[in-house]
Amino acid sequence: MKRSILAVLVAIFFTAAFMISCASCSDDVTSSFSNTSQGNRPGGAPGSSSSSITYTAAVEITSADTQSNQTYASTTSDESALIISTSDDVTITNPTVTKSGSSDGGDNCNFYGLNAAVLVKGGSTTTITGGTITSDASGANGIFSYGGNGGSNGASGDGTTVIISGTTIVTTGSGSGGIMTTGGGVTYAYDLDVTSSGGSSAPIRTDRGGGTVVVDGGTYTSNGLGSPAIYSTADITVSNATLVSNLSEGVCIEGKNSITLNNCDLSATNTKRNGNAKFLDTIMIYQSMSGDADSGTSSFTMTDGSLTSNKGHVFHVTNTTAVITLDDVTIINNDANGILLSVCDDGWSGGSNIATVNATDQILEGTILVGSDSILTLNLTGSSTFTGAISGVINDASGSSVSTSIGTVNVTIAAGSTWNLTADTYITTLTNNGTINQGGYTLYVNGVAY
Repeated sequence: MKRSILAVLVAIFFTAAFMISCASCSDDVTSSFSNTSQGNRPGGAPGSSSSSITYTAAVEITSADTQSNQTYASTTSDESALIISTSDDVTITNPTVTKSGSSDGGDNCNFYGLNAAVLVKGGSTTTITGGTITSDASGANGIFSYGGNGGSNGASGDGTTVIISGTTIVTTGSGSGGIMTTGGGVTYAYDLDVTSSGGSSAPIRTDRGGGTVVVDGGTYTSNGLGSPAIYSTADITVSNATLVSNLSEGVCIEGKNSITLNNCDLSATNTKRNGNAKFLDTIMIYQSMSGDADSGTSSFTMTDGSLTSNKGHVFHVTNTTAVITLDDVTIINNDANGILLSVCDDGWSGGSNIATVNATDQILEGTILVGSDSILTLNLTGSSTFTGAISGVINDASGSSVSTSIGTVNVTIAAGSTWNLTADTYITTLTNNGTINQGGYTLYVNGVAY
């Protein structure tokens, strides 16, 4: 069907405005599908909302249904292969889903599921078991759970729930995540094999309006720029999974949201900066002020498993307040500079750089960097050991100076925990009920040698 002149003009305006808006750090496209998600932009396109979108699909399910061994395919721009739009339960077993036909729909793809290979909305609980979902187009997320809250941060969804297990998902285009959740949607994923290769295409991906994502088992691999293995503007819990990022951060949390990893193996090789980012890192916690995520306390929790950082800082906190909780995680830092954590200014503004690290039975090694306008609280409990120093002299990935003096640092060492000093260090306060091995170096507390 031909679009009206008005529709064409709106589309042109939307694309132009969207491409002008801004560049982001993580999970943000830098191709012709530019800046479609998690960007440092003032918001979505003018007038864009789920109610103004015309959804089309090769196959649409609008009532309770059970289908097995079916093929769903679309080659048309802005058309899904399968849309499930009902408040009823739907069961899909062993599907073959293919989606091509790129979209210039921008935020309509990222917030509301336009052009997704499979879109679930309307309050349905949809169960998908086995099969394959393949998308080879821009703006074509694999499986999309849209909760209907219109992208309002913190608002409840309409009950839309996707339960997907044993499925292989492959996406190659920009703005095309593997499992995508927005608008208060809910996603439960079990033993998936997800690979994404485009920019802004995290295998586990969320966007405006947030929601809840629970993943257990499986492998999630990202090959694209600005595409961490997990991008969180929601509450995400992942257990017993393998997470690999071959170009970008391992995980990224924006604003008042969380990621919890239980017994996962996460590795990242962040060799190329994207958008505003001035640092390379594996765990990035930030606030872009784009409107995609409320400001507040960001939370990263990891228990057991392994964290391998091949390039850059292991942890990086900027423009937000973050709580990092680690319990018996094997941390492997293969970067020559050995930076464990940086808390400092980056390419964003409007928020503070504040981090609390709670380590329980945890081995920490490397240098911690705290910028002059930043705050760190380090708590060592159980049998934790920190071997390293804390400094305020910080250069970004290009070598430019970010800070020349240390900010506020508060350290608490509980009984049974140890700090092995590796350089002279200045901190603000110290509560020590454990052991400090100075090794010939001096620890200064509020300017006084300890």
